[in-house]
Amino acid sequence: MTSTIAAPTPSRVRAATAATYAAFIGSGFAFASWASRIPQVRDRLELDSAALGLVLLAIAAGSLLALPLSGPVVTRIGSARTVMAMAILLGVGLTTAAVGSFIGVVPVVIGLFLLGFANGAWDVAMNVQGTVVERHLGKSIMSRFHAGFSLGTVAGALVGAAMVALHVEVAVHLAAVAVLVVMPVVWFTRRFVPDDDGTEHDGTGHGGTEQSQRGGALTAWREPRTLLIGLFVLTFAFAEGVGNDWISVAAIDGHHVSAALGTLAFAGFLSAMTAGRWFGPGLLDRYGRVRVVRTIALVGIVGVAVFVFAPVPGLAYVGALLWGLGASLGFPVGMSAGGDDPRRAAARVSVIASIGYCAFLAGPPAIGFLGHQITVLRALVVVAVLLGLAVLIATSVRPLQAVQPTPDETADRAA
Repeated sequence: MTSTIAAPTPSRVRAATAATYAAFIGSGFAFASWASRIPQVRDRLELDSAALGLVLLAIAAGSLLALPLSGPVVTRIGSARTVMAMAILLGVGLTTAAVGSFIGVVPVVIGLFLLGFANGAWDVAMNVQGTVVERHLGKSIMSRFHAGFSLGTVAGALVGAAMVALHVEVAVHLAAVAVLVVMPVVWFTRRFVPDDDGTEHDGTGHGGTEQSQRGGALTAWREPRTLLIGLFVLTFAFAEGVGNDWISVAAIDGHHVSAALGTLAFAGFLSAMTAGRWFGPGLLDRYGRVRVVRTIALVGIVGVAVFVFAPVPGLAYVGALLWGLGASLGFPVGMSAGGDDPRRAAARVSVIASIGYCAFLAGPPAIGFLGHQITVLRALVVVAVLLGLAVLIATSVRPLQAVQPTPDETADRAA
């Protein structure tokens, strides 16, 4: 038996937009809150750098397991229920890791695994909802949701710094964060709009049959366009992840600035990336995805080159700003491209995120290894090389004509 879901009203779409912002901000705030207390957990458990790295690997393991599984899960139960469930699981993981710091390494590892798993599935689900909201609004606002995530990380880091300065115990701080994030996010996600976007469904609340859902989740891994978008996202994720982890170190060691000024270069990078994500939608709607992402990738290449080869530190700061701007839109645009067809959005976003997050996990260590051979500053040239690949494969994010015949199609064809 088939039926059709009525399109949501404008007021409901606005409510879903606010709810999606809340999901992105909450995710960023929770994750940055944990990151801000890593030094205290390390000291309490008396871990050296190698041991700490192994403990933190639990987050990556949880995320890597969750990302490919999240497509079928979101397809089956919807993005709203997935975000709700993962928010609760993240709260449990965050609290377990915090309390575990008083007990020993094992509970911390368990908590971080749950944190990574919840964060990975939450990420895919909220991006799926973002693509649905974007279609209903008829505007390219996905990058603003990602800007919300960035703002959440900044807020989480600042609150964490304040908690450290006030000597608040890790367990108290992170348990409070778990409650303050989980409760609002669970409440807000009730305002999500249906993922099936008003398409035909079987009366159970999910598009198509269970068999077709499973098939969609699996066949997405064999779709050339989806895999190419995943590679495109990977190049930008590499630029973002390496910038997050290595700009300060490269500025301090390579350009011989003070620790404070090295942090300033990192702050400039983050600020430029957040600004690019916030103001990018207007450019995307006016000029089309392909033209815009090619342009910003070129800006990123120039920024990395200026940062690496700048003869004076002042010019390196300009490079950091251009690098951040160049890295800003690739990931959110890739998520939008994966969600062009609402019937396959969950599966495709899951695949694209799985590929893209490999860069977040492997990129920073790769730069560290290469930097040991030729210095970290020179190793950053790899970022420019991968952004060059993004320029070549940018057509992969062109909107699907059959699903999204938006005004920017003409601009994308001309690009």
